[in-house]
Amino acid sequence: MHKNALRVQEVLRAAGSDAHVVELPASTRTSAEAAAAIGVQVGEIAKSLVFVVDGEPVVAVLSGTDRLDLDKLRRLRGAAQVARPDADAVREATGFPIGGVSPVGHSVPVVVDAGLAAYDVIWAAAGTPNAVYRTTFDELVAVTGGEVVDLRVDPTVTSSTKGA
Repeated sequence: MHKNALRVQEVLRAAGSDAHVVELPASTRTSAEAAAAIGVQVGEIAKSLVFVVDGEPVVAVLSGTDRLDLDKLRRLRGAAQVARPDADAVREATGFPIGGVSPVGHSVPVVVDAGLAAYDVIWAAAGTPNAVYRTTFDELVAVTGGEVVDLRVDPTVTSSTKGA
């Protein structure tokens, strides 16, 4: 198993989780690829997105079908600026590459979108672009210590705010 996947597995075990990291032959880099590789709906994929909020990294976790409202994240953190970091900054902050960022196994603060609670089972990245683990919303929140918030772009509202 890749060292990043092992790190995620160790964090899950230490937190009391029975989740098992699985390395798949197919890419799980995007939510659509992960859903196809696992055989689930895209909504059941918990994507972990890294942002720099007033100079500090934050991991936002939301359903693979949802887009993050940058203005909601900015207001939630009481920030002036929210930006997407480049691949090197993501790896430096989390230790994981883009497409494999796990919601656990790093020291970056985590916010979890409440929309993930709609799914009985969710799948999260486990440190590489082909490693995942199965979890539940409650376990994800507990293991990450994440704050549950509403981060989704509201599809019924027309806005000039770009989502991610």
